[in-house]
Formats: sequence, structure tokens, C-alpha cells
Amino acid sequence: MATAIKGKEEVVLEDNELVCILTGEVKKIKAQESNLQSVILMLNEEYGFDLDDMERNFTIEYEDPDTGRTKKQKVDLTIFEKDKPHEQDFIIRMCVVQDDKVKETDKKKGLAATLENAMGAVNNCEFGLWANGSSYHFLQKEDDGIGFDFEFTDLSDFPGEGETLEDLDRADRSHTRTPANDSLIKVFKRSHDYIYGNEGRKKDAFWQLLNLIFCKIYDEKRRFMELPDGESYRRKFWVGVKEQNSEEGRRAVAKRIKGLFEELKNDNLFSEVFQGNESIDLTDKGLAFIAGGLSKYSFLDASVDVKGLAYETIVSNTLKQEAGQFFTPRNIVKFMVQMLDPKEHHRVLDPACGSGGFLVMVLDHVRQQITKYMYPELEGPLLEEKYNSVEVNERVRTYAERSIFGFDFDPDLKKAARMNMVMGGDGHANIFHVNSLAYPLWEHPAEVEKINRTIEESIRAMQDIENVYTTDARGKFDMVFTNPPFGAKVKVETEIASRYYLSQYSSAPEVLFIEACYNLLKEGGRMAIVLPDGILGNPNMQGVREWVLDRFKILASIDLPVEAFLPQVGVQSSLLFLEKKTEEQRQLAQGKGEDYHIFMAIAEKLGKDRRGSPIYLKDEDGAELIFNTETKYLTKKKNGEKILKIRKEKVKQIDDDLKGILIAYRDFLNR
Repeated sequence: MATAIKGKEEVVLEDNELVCILTGEVKKIKAQESNLQSVILMLNEEYGFDLDDMERNFTIEYEDPDTGRTKKQKVDLTIFEKDKPHEQDFIIRMCVVQDDKVKETDKKKGLAATLENAMGAVNNCEFGLWANGSSYHFLQKEDDGIGFDFEFTDLSDFPGEGETLEDLDRADRSHTRTPANDSLIKVFKRSHDYIYGNEGRKKDAFWQLLNLIFCKIYDEKRRFMELPDGESYRRKFWVGVKEQNSEEGRRAVAKRIKGLFEELKNDNLFSEVFQGNESIDLTDKGLAFIAGGLSKYSFLDASVDVKGLAYETIVSNTLKQEAGQFFTPRNIVKFMVQMLDPKEHHRVLDPACGSGGFLVMVLDHVRQQITKYMYPELEGPLLEEKYNSVEVNERVRTYAERSIFGFDFDPDLKKAARMNMVMGGDGHANIFHVNSLAYPLWEHPAEVEKINRTIEESIRAMQDIENVYTTDARGKFDMVFTNPPFGAKVKVETEIASRYYLSQYSSAPEVLFIEACYNLLKEGGRMAIVLPDGILGNPNMQGVREWVLDRFKILASIDLPVEAFLPQVGVQSSLLFLEKKTEEQRQLAQGKGEDYHIFMAIAEKLGKDRRGSPIYLKDEDGAELIFNTETKYLTKKKNGEKILKIRKEKVKQIDDDLKGILIAYRDFLNR
């Protein structure tokens, strides 16, 4: 158990408990409770309802029309008119939250038995939500026209604080909700599962969803584009609150979005992603359902962590597992990028980029630097709100277009990486389908020529290399971030392996990638790479280590626990940070030897256990610690006005040694 102070009252917390964000009470961690906490956060941050106007487990009273007796019903979450007493007459929203196993058709816990019954009993409550973690049903209560009863209409969404249904239906509405907590993950997963299970498209469910995500982001980017004939911005990727309920409405949604998809395939931003023959092949009903969920949120305004985690959730269940590959966990990716601290003038490459995790993190890292430079007087959410301003986006686009590169052998992952970069707010990164170990002698000369031409354009734009006699990518990068493929199942062709000096010690791809990265770096360029510990410790790898010491300066070595890549795969690995020596430095070292300090650390905790479940900071007795925190967030009124709000919480903190190691490394550099 753990303790914290709530006023003068001691809070005792077991490992399977949490502190309710609304009441501060200790609750058991169960599916229904976790879903309720998610709904509270969603309604607070995304819909703008204050916590002070919410109450959980509120009991309503009503008269049974059959018996005339007074009956009671407990509602999981109610929202009251702003600054009004928490009384039944002032309820404006009702929320029933179940666990994931309860279906909306359940006779006792389903939609009709709970939410419809409660809304019918409260005069002033027009809107309600029924949720079970995977399904969300928004309802509107309306008179039946006769005066005897109510009708309940399904909506794609209900209004937030200060909004009306008409506001949700405006085509000129330029800003939608910024996703909080796990909302985007749930929307992506719900959409993918619907396509997979209800549309009969098990083979291409991921790609159909990807096409719709592309459409959504393209539609958001149209805000910043110069539209033809002085046309003002009007959303095309949206679903009216009741359009899903009729064939005519669903047909209108499908026409809008399919037309948008054809438009974007001819746009410069997306043309390299598509071959031109792709199509959205969902039914009008399925398309309207999925678009209804996606259209609620602003993808450009969501943080890179929220978007990245949501995207990886669906990618990891399709491409990655099919290819026998796995993600580098986001906290490790972020740590590696922060350790090398790329700047706007650095040309960056991941030669095994997969779905683009390192490239997106570099883009976000530099975006934050650019935004802070342009708006030095702002901080917190007010600064973050500028991440996607027109001025920042233009500078970030220029940076990514000339400076960020990714190579991958899998053409599907090339497309997925491009999508990830678009999600990250740009899409102009240079992602190529190429075998990095075979480059520049790969068997697809057209792609190699495209790489070389793009490198030449980058050098011309950045003017960072003089007297370039070879125009290929070797020797052109300031930084390389990568987690190369490794393991017994990954084989390198003998003809390709023979091109590398290190192949005399091993033809394993992780060994050859070290030399390939060396070739791609400038002199003085730096590299962050994930390597299995065998390279750093096995006696038969002595020659590899000597080669590395001869050609690189070792900046840092971080030993990772075996949990690092679990539950995907168990492998003992380390993070190695290297700097390519100049030829003069190599010669001096061979003559006089070397004497320099190397930063070394052991990460024992990475925020999760072997099953992938989160682990939290504990005291010396093994009890989880609770911290008083203030979360700052922005809410937007329908007139576009932004309001900074603060929410006080008592929360556990993830136990991740990488944060402390980063601080220690920065102190090490400043000695």
C-alpha cells in the first residue's frame, strides 16, 4: 500500500487501486472504474465541462407510471448546469458507464434499461452517453410529438459546454476537439474492429482505416491551403449529428469523403504515398460510422504522444506482427532523441525506419524548439497550442522536407511511415523503399536515383557540405537514429554481407548495420542505436568492438532490462551513442592512444513489467507513491476563444529510469 496526504486525511492505496480524478476517493481498479475515469477526463478536457459541475453515482427519483410509486435509479456520472446546485432539476448530461463485456442490448445494463430510462425520468436532460470502453452511444431525448412519451435519437456526438447541436453541424467549424487521455486510441481501435468484423474486409481493414485517417488530416490541412476561386474553408470530413440515421444522410457522408479522397491523391503532400488506384471500399453505413468517430477530433492539435500511441496500436496488430517485427517503445525512442538533441540544421536518417517512430519523434523535438524560439513569451498549453500555427507549420515543413530521411526494406512500412509523418503534422519527410545494407548498389536503381537526387537537393538547400563529388547518401548525415533488425530469423544475403568489413566477424544484420550507419554519417556525425548485448560482451565479437572503438568516439552506453521489448520479444539489449571520428582523430588515437570519459548507466525500470503492464514509483517499503499534480489544459468556446484551465489531481507516476538518466547525462556534459 501507499500513502499520501489529502488535507489532514491519510489516503491508503493498494497496488490495485486508484484515486478518482473527480472525488479524490480511492477506488478498485476494475474495467468499469477505468472506463469511468476515461469518460470523466474526456468530458472535462475535450467537452469543457468543469469537474465542479460533475457528480458520480447521483440518485434520481421518478414516479413509476404503472404503479404511481416513487422509484430511484443511480446514474454513474451526471453533469449539472454551470454553477447550479447538484439537484435533479439542473441535470444537463447523464452518463452510464459499464465494463467492456456489457453490450448495449443487455436487458439490465444496456442502453434502454439504464440511460433511456434515466433520461426519460429527468425533465431538463436532453443529452446522454452510454459507454462500455469500446462502444460510445450519444443520445438525444425528444418529445414524441404526441405528448405522451419521449423518443431517443442516436447522435454522432453531443454538444460540449456552451455548444448546441447546430454548432456541431456547421460545415465552417474549423476546430474540433483535441483528444485527451486514451480517446484517440479507442476511436482507432473501434474503427479498425468495425471494418474487420462488420465490413468483411479482414485482409485490408488497416489500409481502409488508413485511407480515412489520410482524408481527415488532409481536410484539416485545407485550413492552411489557398483554396481555389477565393473559396472559404468548409469541412468535408465530417458527419452531421443525425446523418448516420438515414440512407440519404449516409450517402451524403460517403459522397463527401470519397470525393475528398480522390482530391488528396492528386495533392503534392500525399501523391508519393498513393499509387493512384486506391479506393475507399466501405459501405455507406460503415463509412458514416467510422467517420463519425474520427471527425470529432483534431488530429493536428493532438500531441505527438497521443497520435503516435494511437497509430502504433493499430499498426502493431497488423503490419508489425505479420512481418515478425516489433516497435521500439516510445519512451526509449524519446530518450534516444533527447540524448542527441537534434537541431533544425541537422540532417537525420533512420536506415531501418519501420513505421517511422524515430522520425516522428525527431520532427516533434525540433517542432518544439522552433515554437519556443518563435513564441518565447509563452509556456505550457498556450505554447503547445502554437505547435500547429501556420508560421510554425511552414518552418517545420521546410525542415522535414530537406532534413529528415527514412529507409526501409518493407514497402508497406514505407507507406505506414509516411502516414505516421503526416500524423506528426508534416508528411514531407523523405521515406524510401530501399535495403539499407545493399545501398547504393541496390537492385532498384530508380529508387536509388531518387534518394541521391533528394540528398543533392537537401545539400543545396542547407549548404552544409562543400565540394561534394559523390551525390549518394553516404557521408551526408549529421545524426542517425535506428533500431536495426536483429535475431536468428533475419538473414542477409551473402553477396550483400561480403561488401562489409565486419562480415568477417558476423553477417548478422545488427553487426552490418553498425558499419552501414558509419558510412552514412558525416565526420563528427552522431548515432543512437539499439544493439543486442552480445555485440558488446561476447568474446567472438571482440573484432567488432575494436572496429567500433577505432572509428567512433563512445559518447554513452545505457544497459536496458530484459523487459524493454516485452511482451513483444525478450532480448537483452543496450543503447549505444557514438560519434564518428575524423580521419585526423583516428590517426592521432592510433599514435598516442585515447583518454576520454564515457557516460554509462543501467536502466532497471522502464515503466512496465514483463507483461507490458505499467509499473509505478514506490517507497522503500514497496508501496506505490501518490503525487499531488496540477494539469493545465485549454478548452475552446464555439467562438474560438481559448480558456486556460487547471485540474488538481492525485496520481501515481510511472517508474521509468530513463528520465533520471537523461538528467544525469546532461549534467555529465556540463562538467
